[in-house]
Amino acid sequence: MYKRLSAVMFPIVTLFLIGAVIWGYQEHQEKNSILLKAENQYQRAFHDLSYHMNKLHNELGQTLAVHSASQGMHRKSLVNVWRLTSEAQNEINQLPLTLMPFSQTEDFLSRISNFAYRAAVRDMTKEPLNQDEMKTLKTLYANSKQISDDLLKVEKSVIDKNLRWMDVESAIATEKQINDNTIIDGFKTVDNKVGQYPEINWGPSVASIYAKRSVRMLEGPPISEQGVKNKAMKFLRAYEVKDIKVQKNGNSKEYETYTVSAMRTDGNGKISLDFTLQGQLLSYFNSRNVDKKDISNDDAMMSASRFLKKHGYPQMEPVRYQVNDNIESLTFVPVENGIYMYPKQLQVRVALDNGEITGLQASDYVYHHADKTKVNLKPKLTKNEALSHVNPDMKVNYSRLALINNEVSQKVLCYEFGGSFDKQGYRIYINADTGLEESIEPVSS
Repeated sequence: MYKRLSAVMFPIVTLFLIGAVIWGYQEHQEKNSILLKAENQYQRAFHDLSYHMNKLHNELGQTLAVHSASQGMHRKSLVNVWRLTSEAQNEINQLPLTLMPFSQTEDFLSRISNFAYRAAVRDMTKEPLNQDEMKTLKTLYANSKQISDDLLKVEKSVIDKNLRWMDVESAIATEKQINDNTIIDGFKTVDNKVGQYPEINWGPSVASIYAKRSVRMLEGPPISEQGVKNKAMKFLRAYEVKDIKVQKNGNSKEYETYTVSAMRTDGNGKISLDFTLQGQLLSYFNSRNVDKKDISNDDAMMSASRFLKKHGYPQMEPVRYQVNDNIESLTFVPVENGIYMYPKQLQVRVALDNGEITGLQASDYVYHHADKTKVNLKPKLTKNEALSHVNPDMKVNYSRLALINNEVSQKVLCYEFGGSFDKQGYRIYINADTGLEESIEPVSS
């Protein structure tokens, strides 16, 4: 009996064993294939990064080498600088550097990219590179050489010692030591050196991108936590809430804000409000579920308008809307002397089941009032003169004056033309002084 059972089971067990060995071998091969593919991707991204940083240094040198009156060559070189920094940033994002300090270098490349782009897109025949910008380019030329040389040293070590990026990724993820820290130490060295660079004059347009909104920009004395809580309760008087908490955010007094959180007593979601240190409402969010749509877009717009009026905002006009998960998000801007003031915009979220306001984003509106920049609000061009700069094949449905922030973060007065081309809706903003096209955006139907 035992012999017969063994004679039957032995081949079966043998087959299972062989199958397990084959399966394990295939799994091992597939795993190695995936690891090899990841390693090759890391190596390619690293070598491309080193190559593009060297090219960036050379391109900055070419920008400096041409005559100061060569606007065309300056524009071409700056476009190449912008392209190369964008490629370098993309390659950094492909490397396992998430947990490795390299933020200083990434920020530095981002600023070079924005500096080059903003200089290249302007009309250089009227506004050529000035002395400060040429001085900045010289500094960037020297700094980029140092970064390039340091990366080349790391690259040489990687090749000479046959180092693997997969070991670096594993070491960073597990916080383990590896036999050769050349890659990690090399990147730390680069980042530390970048962090020690003297402050560079990037110009107002680039500086405005990285400028943080500080409490000092706003007028009025700071408010207490109890004062913030009272403001929140006044705003939420239509709701029954419980478990109200106030939290101060920010390590620096320049960027302190308050967050008030509460639970709805009906259990349908959490409510949170953000205030400035002076007690101005920055945002409101009600997380309740909205399972159906019972009201129209027009009803939602009327509900949002009533909400703004109720809470003391000036007369505003809706300019954009978007529907997602039975919630309509509307963008409103104030209209002053017939001009749509886009920098003062705010967004209102409306639940489409009953028209309840479930969100408000008002930080642009709040901080715009602290901006003392003077802007000419009298157009030099007539509407028809501005319209002549629009593609004649575009069917224009409306036009109006609008103040916008252009690509170089400057406030400019424009004629806004809304219409369609080839069944796609567009808004085109034509500078009301120069006739240049400042911006174009598609509009969903």
